[in-house]
Amino acid sequence: MKVRAHIFVTGRVQGVFFRSETKHEANKRGVKGWVRNLRDGRVEAVFEGEEDAVKRLVEFCKRGPRGARVTHVDVIMKKYTGEFKGFQTRYNF
Repeated sequence: MKVRAHIFVTGRVQGVFFRSETKHEANKRGVKGWVRNLRDGRVEAVFEGEEDAVKRLVEFCKRGPRGARVTHVDVIMKKYTGEFKGFQTRYNF
């Protein structure tokens, strides 16, 4: 079953390659969507794909890459849309 997760990651998550590592993990798992930094210091992402792959990517975000200190992750499950062709890093706030 395909699912969609919209997440917000709090902690020391900017300046530690969080976006690039999330993109790498998403591509490895065949998950589509995007990731970006927010002005308030959090990271926001939307993941779409097979339920198990999306769950594994969310679990990665709960740890983050080396150097990250994740303190909280909000996960909002939504209806799968199929709108994405791949996974991208967004640079706008």
